[in-house]
Amino acid sequence: QVQVVESGGGLVQAGGSLRLSCTASGRFLSFNTMAWYRQAPGEQRRLVAAIATSGSSTYADSVKGRFTIFRDNAKNTVYLQMNSLKPEDTALYYCNVHDLLGDYWGQGTQVTVSS
Repeated sequence: QVQVVESGGGLVQAGGSLRLSCTASGRFLSFNTMAWYRQAPGEQRRLVAAIATSGSSTYADSVKGRFTIFRDNAKNTVYLQMNSLKPEDTALYYCNVHDLLGDYWGQGTQVTVSS
């Protein structure tokens, strides 16, 4: 069984910054991709950023240049540094771990950006 736990969400003013953290534990492959998704009310869950064990990363166009994803493989932890936040970044942010055996999700952490 795999547990995925996010932290770091909160309320911030537009232009501010937040850092999300996600730690995975349990039985999963060391070769994996860790990612952040977000879901705003009434919308589909969408990929924000993803990073492979190798460090190769990808970003949604809407966050490029503002968000940075990085990971600590020894701690099975992934981070999302979010700068220059906008009201449209408001959403429930989910952490995902994907390996050849499946997908594992956290419960989500709320990010609210006020204008």
